[in-house]
Amino acid sequence: MAKAHSNDASDARETILAVGRRIMSGKGFSAVGLNEILTAAKVPKGSFYHYFASKDAFGEALLAHYFDAYLAEMDDTFARPGLTMAQRLVTYFDMWRDNQSFQDCQGKCLAVKLAAEVADLSESMRAVLDDGTSAIVARLAAAIEGGVDEGSLAIDEPPMQVAQGLYQLWLGASVMVKIVRATGPFDTAMATTRRLLHLKG
Repeated sequence: MAKAHSNDASDARETILAVGRRIMSGKGFSAVGLNEILTAAKVPKGSFYHYFASKDAFGEALLAHYFDAYLAEMDDTFARPGLTMAQRLVTYFDMWRDNQSFQDCQGKCLAVKLAAEVADLSESMRAVLDDGTSAIVARLAAAIEGGVDEGSLAIDEPPMQVAQGLYQLWLGASVMVKIVRATGPFDTAMATTRRLLHLKG
């Protein structure tokens, strides 16, 4: 019976995080009240404070949860069989373009949506963002280095420097896509990515 109760508690926490991620990806952090999340999640307010000490603590957990899933998806993409590392990197950025659109991203654009807002609101949330984005860049650098080693791509700067540049390029493109309400900035980002990695085709 205790085990079932534990599973129920875990499910409730996951539900709150999933609903919060979906709503905040659309509206931002400050514009969303806890009541909106709890009503959508069908969870009583007292239960929320059982899992999270405050809205900021919820924000930290939300971002950590997001990055865990994001990094796992990156790992899967960079381990796909039958592809060169260059092809895997292109696949990754194609997925970025698909997920970070100006339309409903279903929670997949959370970091892009919240980065500038919460970095100024909460030092603890900024730290989670810093850790998460650093892990993304590290994986990009490792993939780029692997592509150089196998000969599927070439670079003019150290892998980490190229990875940082690419991440910042695509982050900026994601913001521009929201401003212009069109995906043109992603086309420019992909063209620049291909040039930086010396990809053909």
